[in-house]
Amino acid sequence: MKKILVLFSLVSMLSICAFAQDYTSQFSEAKMRERVKTLSSDAFEGRGPGTPGGQKAAKYIADQMRAAGVQPGNGKSYFQQIDFIAMKADPNTKLQVSGSKGEKDYRFLDDFVAVTGAQAASVNTRAELVFVGYGIDSPLYKWNDYKGNAGDFRGKYLMILVNDPPATKDEADLFGGDALTYFGRWTYKYEEAARRGAAGVILVHTDRSAGYGWNVIRSSNGNWRYEILRTKSDKTPFLNVRAWATENAAGHILEQAGLSLKDLSEAAKSRDFRPVKTGLTVGLDLKSETKHISSPNVVGKVTGSDAKLRDQYVIYTAHYDHLGVGEPNKDGDKIYNGAYDNASGVSAVLGIAEVLAKMPLKQRPKRSIYFLFPAAEEQGLLGAEYYARHPLVPLAKTAANINLDGVNFVGKVDDFIALGANRSSMIDQINEAAKERNFTIKDDPDPGQGFFFRSDHFPFAKAGVPAVNFSHGDHFIGGSSKDASKFLMDYTEKYYHQVGDEYHDWWDMSAMVQEAEFALSFGIKIANAPKMPRYKANDEFSAPDKKRLP
Repeated sequence: MKKILVLFSLVSMLSICAFAQDYTSQFSEAKMRERVKTLSSDAFEGRGPGTPGGQKAAKYIADQMRAAGVQPGNGKSYFQQIDFIAMKADPNTKLQVSGSKGEKDYRFLDDFVAVTGAQAASVNTRAELVFVGYGIDSPLYKWNDYKGNAGDFRGKYLMILVNDPPATKDEADLFGGDALTYFGRWTYKYEEAARRGAAGVILVHTDRSAGYGWNVIRSSNGNWRYEILRTKSDKTPFLNVRAWATENAAGHILEQAGLSLKDLSEAAKSRDFRPVKTGLTVGLDLKSETKHISSPNVVGKVTGSDAKLRDQYVIYTAHYDHLGVGEPNKDGDKIYNGAYDNASGVSAVLGIAEVLAKMPLKQRPKRSIYFLFPAAEEQGLLGAEYYARHPLVPLAKTAANINLDGVNFVGKVDDFIALGANRSSMIDQINEAAKERNFTIKDDPDPGQGFFFRSDHFPFAKAGVPAVNFSHGDHFIGGSSKDASKFLMDYTEKYYHQVGDEYHDWWDMSAMVQEAEFALSFGIKIANAPKMPRYKANDEFSAPDKKRLP
């Protein structure tokens, strides 16, 4: 879960109007609460992938589906096992930068973080540093930050700014205008640099570009980091070093060459920008603890009612992992419980699964419903990425993906955000369900942060499956408690990927049921629609959709 997407406000209303096909009474608030409370308890040790707590969580989810009558989603098994390599960098690692003005060391966690893509216990690199602006090569936008011979970047360290170049007065729609494109995501920056043969990349973190502070980068990278274990046949390019640096550290690095981060960042906003050879040499001797682990996606299904359509599926997703046991806070608490992120989403999807499994076959939706609880989302959407590469139901028969990552526990609302739904025809079913409930569907409130790329629906979108990240809005009905108000306002600073993301008894389960019921309602409409949703012709994911379904 990549932070709460909404600003906080409180508005009172009298009631929600009655509507047809209300499934609210079929959900159990008591079970919703118990599932969140259990999964986010210290006994599950933050649900880190491959840890005893993570394995315990996977078994708990499978047991809950079995008890509810949900069928296994992988033959006779509720698990899709994934082999990972886990790496934990030596906290004493230093980034050494030398140039005409001398040499300086930068400290791991305080100034930078790094992980190797080589999946090796030791990587020693020493190479020239080149500043390449936003690190984008996009013919679509007639933009190329890698001007010159591509070989110029082979074996080099590249310093890259995150996000897209900003739109201008003359080009208001440049790189999507206010909305972040995939070219602005850090994953793209690493992928493009790897294709260029770079040895390493240093991304420049700023709070304003990321939407969160360095503390999130620190907590997310100060412990074990995971990757899908590469096979010998996998020839995908990789970087020896993937690093982030604070804005302050990046500025000091460039000052060692007599350069200004501010001036270079300004120059990078132009199409005329050309890479800048800094004359600096970056050295990093990165030693890591490594271990091979196996951690499962948890999968289940409920068979649809229509003999012709039941081999097609609507997939609900909610990642069950969090950050495990990590750096302690000032009180010594070191368990990252992940109650909102994402024990709440797991609980909601389990509730949806239970409602559907208990329906008589004739009353179920026409298409089948699949439930995927991905592993290692916090490590880079790895479980969902693995599933998209190795689907257990064909992607050509996957109608849509509905992702829940952080479910409302504050109080009932009358507005929701269906992130990505307007990219495809599935917005029609969502709007229909919203109209029945007098709900408002809002656009992305902060498109510049690129939230569409930050959770488990995104690997489905990349594969051409219409996908939505569904979350609550900020128009609360009847107010909320003081505790809830404070949690929302402080979430990004104090709770997101911190030990403070814990369950509390003041959580409003009726709000969680409301969100789960709405997600169920439009999922059923998609499952009953005559045709599967498709991406709109002008959307960037239309091409893989057409490849998936010619």
